[in-house]
Amino acid sequence: MRLLIAEDDTRLLKSLKHIFELNQYSVDAVSNGMDALAYAESEEYDGLVLDIMMPGLDGVEVLKRLREKGISTPALFLTAKTEIYQRVEGLDAGADDYLPKPFSIPELLARVRAMLRRRDSYVPDLCTFRGLTLNRSTYELQFKNEKAALSGREFQIMEMLMERPNFIIPVDDFMSHVWGWESDVDVSVIWVHISNIRKKLVSMKAGVEIRFIRGAGYKLEEIQ
Repeated sequence: MRLLIAEDDTRLLKSLKHIFELNQYSVDAVSNGMDALAYAESEEYDGLVLDIMMPGLDGVEVLKRLREKGISTPALFLTAKTEIYQRVEGLDAGADDYLPKPFSIPELLARVRAMLRRRDSYVPDLCTFRGLTLNRSTYELQFKNEKAALSGREFQIMEMLMERPNFIIPVDDFMSHVWGWESDVDVSVIWVHISNIRKKLVSMKAGVEIRFIRGAGYKLEEIQ
């Protein structure tokens, strides 16, 4: 799952990014409303975590503009403001939930999980293809009685492949979705992670493989 976090407190922003990444989310982090709007307009995200008080545009205005453009990415507001009318303002702007500061990390993670479950395009915990199952809750692959644990990056790559089996996914799509627009990692890192996933598929004797299409990308397909 990919999240955009917008928070003008740089220390809190750094902490939130770290916390979500530890919990297997892919995260982009910005510190002002204009950047939040620009990033969110890409519709690359499964969820938004927005501070209300930000320079440039506040979180409510960011969400209003996104909703006016028909972008329905679910959003959770974080703010130090606790007055009822401000909560109503945020919810009326199209927010899915509202969490006042200070908050506990377990509650924040639970609220985000609940927000993502309420998406129009609700994603079930299990994704399957030709007898192979990817469990989004445990980050495990299973084929018959064999299981293999995936790292965070491996999970995100495999999730993309299993959501679109037999479809070629360009390398740039992996880079933007898993590592983010501003990442300076070399594209060879994708090959390393896919190589690791391939070994796990072989060890499980799964009947699928990840095939590289020169000049195009990777696709998940049944072994012929």
